[in-house]
Amino acid sequence: MSDSRTVTAVQARKSLLRAFKVQRPLFLWGPPGIGKSELVEGITRELGGLMIDLRLGQMEPTDIRGIPFYNKDIGKMDWAEPVELPDETTASQYPVVVLFLDELNSAAPSVQSAAYQLILNRRIGKYRLPDNVVMVAAGNRESDKGVTYRMPTPLANRFIHQEMKVDFPSWQEWAVNNNIHKDVVGYLSFAKQDLYDFDAKSASRAFATPRSWTFVSQLLDEEEDNDTVTNLIAGTVGEGLAVKFMAHRKVASKMPNPTDILSGKVKDLNVKEVSAMYSLVISMCYELKGAVETKVEDKKFHEMSDNFFGYMMKNFETELVVMGARIALTTYNLPFQPSKLKNFDEFHQRYGKYILQASA
Repeated sequence: MSDSRTVTAVQARKSLLRAFKVQRPLFLWGPPGIGKSELVEGITRELGGLMIDLRLGQMEPTDIRGIPFYNKDIGKMDWAEPVELPDETTASQYPVVVLFLDELNSAAPSVQSAAYQLILNRRIGKYRLPDNVVMVAAGNRESDKGVTYRMPTPLANRFIHQEMKVDFPSWQEWAVNNNIHKDVVGYLSFAKQDLYDFDAKSASRAFATPRSWTFVSQLLDEEEDNDTVTNLIAGTVGEGLAVKFMAHRKVASKMPNPTDILSGKVKDLNVKEVSAMYSLVISMCYELKGAVETKVEDKKFHEMSDNFFGYMMKNFETELVVMGARIALTTYNLPFQPSKLKNFDEFHQRYGKYILQASA
């Protein structure tokens, strides 16, 4: 797959939605930890559907085909259908059911063979997939040092193939929508190259991927001592990145409280460390989103928003202002009313063209 055309997560999402519409199975290829299963899970959630995750690498052929038994009522051998596959009753409760065949090319050849008929004909034996079931498969490439089997040509020909690549803008959009820790998003917005450093030739057990940075986000605890946090992060993304990230956190902790900025209590910025400033922008965006979710009164929300734009214009370079505004305006679609914002005219005049370019 190394010479294949690659797609970002945003592009893969569009491909999946189109494949769902025409009920064609799609295979997502890509290195470990880049968010293949998270992408499928997110789309399923958006559609209000049910995702059934079948880890084929851990299955036997009978887990797909079923087990034969003697049916005394008809006097013949019959098949007990697998319990994991959706029946009509289950499927009828959702607008769509996504059958996610994960680790397909890690499954033994006999398991892959058992999946042939189900994938192409939407049936196996007497079992038929309900009409609202769509199929997606995923797996690592042979070059990724995972346990894989070469996919037989007849099976490969049953899929639309898309190879995903790591793309920072796609990840950042996902991260802020899923409340990944501000320091993780802030650090990686500054050091984009550290989002992913997987090398199949390396012997390192820990390496950076979108998935491992999600683990870092979950491990961060203000009450935990720095030594323990550093050890945990080193075991997640590697020692070198752990040291860099913890240095970033130390400076970021000295930044003003975003609540004080949005309330108008703080208007200046004394610490000018760039990576920490990225974290501060993310923090303010999270605060504004939280204000909308908790339904603060309209007047207070627009006072907070006015302070947001004013503070950024006074203290940040263009790139940071554009990032903060893009997240607030296009990613979160916050309900700003320009007529209620004193700073909006100046902001639009100075940065409007950059926001349009960033959103294109």
